Amino acid sequence: MKFFIDTANLDEIAEAKSWGCLAGVTTNPSLYAKTGGKLADFEPHMLKIAELCAGLPVSAESTAPTVEGMVEEGRRLSALAPNIVVKLPVTESGLAACRALANQGVRVNMTLVFSATQALLAANAGARYISPFVGRYDDIALDGVSQLRDMVLCIKNYDWSDKNLDGKVEVIAASIRSPQHVTQAALLGCDIATVPMKALKQCLHHPMTDAGLAAFEADWERVRADR
Repeated sequence: MKFFIDTANLDEIAEAKSWGCLAGVTTNPSLYAKTGGKLADFEPHMLKIAELCAGLPVSAESTAPTVEGMVEEGRRLSALAPNIVVKLPVTESGLAACRALANQGVRVNMTLVFSATQALLAANAGARYISPFVGRYDDIALDGVSQLRDMVLCIKNYDWSDKNLDGKVEVIAASIRSPQHVTQAALLGCDIATVPMKALKQCLHHPMTDAGLAAFEADWERVRADR
């Protein structure tokens, strides 16, 4: 399973990329707002992310309410850099815009996916990526992992070679809250997990690792003292 980072913060992206295991970036309007960015700076900011992560997919979301607006914004966003993926909501307008953009060779990440039927419709409309929101199910005391499992199985059941530019659909486990979500997504065979920086660091750090490292360092200091 590949790791994306779910943020619009340039420092967080740079840090995660420095680890050597980052495979992409996802953003959304809320994440951009957290950076304090202004509307006029949105596209330049997406370009900075795309340049920082050259060769890796970077999802930038359209906020237009209509098919025409989504297609227009999608074209403009995708023209910023070759690795930008246009993010659209799984709605009637989003599906229509997805098909129009996919027909033009634009890669689309369909977001706010909460059911297997939504995932299947998105894939048929030409989505390159599908983003189920696991944690938001948990927020309302429902089982997001079981919904993710259904979506992964449904997507893997079919051949999508004639639906989009790359001829495949990958499922991105989104709205990740903890390392447990990441592990469960991997066990289900999910292609990608997009993880916020806090949860990404939780995936990396473990108290037993810290304790073991401290013990090794203490023992080595004794070796150095005895030379």
